[in-house]
Amino acid sequence: MKQNTLQVPIARELIIPTLTINGEQSASMMRLNRPSVDIEFVNITYTVQSGFRQRRKQILRSVSGYFKSGELTAIMGPSGAGKTSLFHILTGFRRRNVAGSIRYVGIDGRSAGSEEYRRALRYIHQEDKLYPTFTVNEMMWLAAELKLGPDYTFDEKSELIEKTLKTFNIARVRDVRCDMLSGGQRKRLCIAVELVDNPRVVFLDEPTTGLDSSLSAECIATLKILAKDGRTVVCVIHQPSAAIYEAFDQVYFLAEGRCVYQGLPQETVSYFKDFGLCCPLYHNPADYVTEVISNEYGYFIDVLENAASLNRTWTCHPAADESKCERNRRRKRAISLPGETTKWMFELHKYRILLKRSMTQLIRDWSAVQMKIALHVLLGILLGTMFLDSGNDGSKSLDNVRFILCSSVFLSYTTLMPAVLRFPLELPVLQKEHFNNWYYLRTYFAAVSSINIPFQVILTTIYCGISYVLTGQPIEWDRFLMFLLVGTLTGLTAESIGLLFGTLLNPINGTFIGAATMAVMISLAGFIPLYKHMPGFMYNLTYLSFLRYSVEALIVAMYGFDRGKLDCPRENDYCHYRYPQSILEELSMKESRFWPNVGALTIYFIVFRLLSCWTLKRRLSSA
Repeated sequence: MKQNTLQVPIARELIIPTLTINGEQSASMMRLNRPSVDIEFVNITYTVQSGFRQRRKQILRSVSGYFKSGELTAIMGPSGAGKTSLFHILTGFRRRNVAGSIRYVGIDGRSAGSEEYRRALRYIHQEDKLYPTFTVNEMMWLAAELKLGPDYTFDEKSELIEKTLKTFNIARVRDVRCDMLSGGQRKRLCIAVELVDNPRVVFLDEPTTGLDSSLSAECIATLKILAKDGRTVVCVIHQPSAAIYEAFDQVYFLAEGRCVYQGLPQETVSYFKDFGLCCPLYHNPADYVTEVISNEYGYFIDVLENAASLNRTWTCHPAADESKCERNRRRKRAISLPGETTKWMFELHKYRILLKRSMTQLIRDWSAVQMKIALHVLLGILLGTMFLDSGNDGSKSLDNVRFILCSSVFLSYTTLMPAVLRFPLELPVLQKEHFNNWYYLRTYFAAVSSINIPFQVILTTIYCGISYVLTGQPIEWDRFLMFLLVGTLTGLTAESIGLLFGTLLNPINGTFIGAATMAVMISLAGFIPLYKHMPGFMYNLTYLSFLRYSVEALIVAMYGFDRGKLDCPRENDYCHYRYPQSILEELSMKESRFWPNVGALTIYFIVFRLLSCWTLKRRLSSA
């Protein structure tokens, strides 16, 4: 059969950043030199349990293999063969219910949790996980700043970015937003941002999905050049063309969780012919092998598995492994690894970059910002007009308490519900960046909170400034600032609860549970019903409601601190709640204090914010 060859004109023009340029490497390229890594895995077994008390299902059955640096390897097989499971195990993305051994030849680490291996690894997902409002150039700079840090100069980063853009043929769209790129351009950009710091191991999940034949060939050609530069490049691929199939340096076929072939793609036809399985002329060998192991020509999996286990040509010699490890150890000593102080400075640098990114996202999502500002202005005017002049009118004191309750509920709902959806929408990008060591999760969380908190203060100030004046509250700076402080803490506490639900539940369940939780919190706030009308056990439950502390603090701020008697309109013969103390007595809040309630809100805010960070980390680790 005539062999097909993969020829993409652009591939001959590509220049990998670490290759020699004009006879010598630049300083930045030399500093990015990394040890090469081979991956050896032996008798990997993976089992799952589909449900409670269900039988465990074995996905992988003692598979073994060896993926070499400098080669482009494809993991192939029919649906349900265990390709993705093996892929995730080798990346360290999945560690539970896994047996067997994985060895990384060339580095000191020997386990999937090896820090050295994690630094050398990049996992590029099938989906194009990019921020849509950023341009190509901005995404590259973000990756360079977060991965390389302050140790590299602006010129070094600029040179590296320029060469990487040319390598992946996306220099001409550097100023185009990610949501305006074609499928092939997005795919190449996803690979480019992960290769900024020159990782030695690259895993790609279905890199050609969604691409036409020309773009698929161009993508594989780029990956082949990357592998030739000393990287270990492994990808899961489904039904490649004959030209793309023969472009791989090695193919690894799985069927029913077992290895049935590992070797050169050009030898598959002759290899299967030895078993009486003759590939028809002009038939794609990749398709034919998939048909065979899908049992379309009979059941040959047991025979093929036994033959594959007997023909292991990848077994390493310990002496060769040790010499490679020693060379890489000497190579690593030439690379200046950051000390503790440098790591701390590096993390501070990442915090500044993430802070800038969060601010840019907020500014560019201006429609949502405008909507939130308009909503706070509108509701401030609406509630202020509805409860007009109730703050200093003794005949409207209960209406003013209702205004206070409505304010707490409004500030809670407008922050809790968007927070429930925030992380589920950002989870794909966050998962990719966190796994590929762009930053620590705590750094990301601190940067996001540093933007959200001031923005929440601004929104609360807009609402409180309008409604406070229209409702005729006391024109005293100290009382207004107390009103603003409690309103801000209320919104931030509700946001923290929303973030917790967003990290624990899917968007639909999170929205439902969030709304139900707010309904319970309102019922326990002390006004619907009053404390004195509640059964004893229900009164004790009110301490679990953050709205209790919010409403109490606002009422004490407005009617406490020895406030004088309120005005009583002339048309009213008697105003029962003219005296602030009578209002506090009616609401069973006479003994309440402002600052203890503020302290309780602050504790709620901090505890739920930390819990949401912890649950987000667990979700990313188990995703």
